[in-house]
Amino acid sequence: MYEVAVIGAGPAGASAAIFLAKAGKKTLVIDHDKSITKRAWIENHYGVLEISGPDLVETGIKQFKKFGAEHVEDEVKAIRKNGDRFELETENGTYQAKQILLATGVLTNLAESLGLSTKEGTEPRIKSIYEVDADGKTNVPGVWAAGTAAGVSVHTIITAGDGAKVAINIISELNGERYVDHDVLK
Repeated sequence: MYEVAVIGAGPAGASAAIFLAKAGKKTLVIDHDKSITKRAWIENHYGVLEISGPDLVETGIKQFKKFGAEHVEDEVKAIRKNGDRFELETENGTYQAKQILLATGVLTNLAESLGLSTKEGTEPRIKSIYEVDADGKTNVPGVWAAGTAAGVSVHTIITAGDGAKVAINIISELNGERYVDHDVLK
């Protein structure tokens, strides 16, 4: 069983997975490889002069794998609460996790299977988003959302930052104290 399952490996999901795995949380990332970032050309991402969307996604996956997160290319069809855990049903199997982070970009199709509250999207062409509080919590305990699916701007730098913020909040809740991750130059 995983401590956290992240659904989506775009900028929000990958950024969250980097922090989660680096903090020692057993993390699974499930991604269907259809991210809108894959169609982007990016020249406004801090620290990167320019990069294609596919290269940015590939780099994010390499980063979270470096810290021990597992990656499965599959599509989550439904999520069910089962006692103290969630069961994620995919096209190719079932996974279990204690916490779920939805970083599903423009899709909120998993809301119904979990009873998640959604609302009208705030970005152009985004029809609906998960309703979350300032920490990224949804109305279902143990289910979080980040990135465009949680109502932040579709820009990769913003969704990546939101994924990191929500991951820090998940880690803090799991640890019972505020978590801080600072790398130090050696």
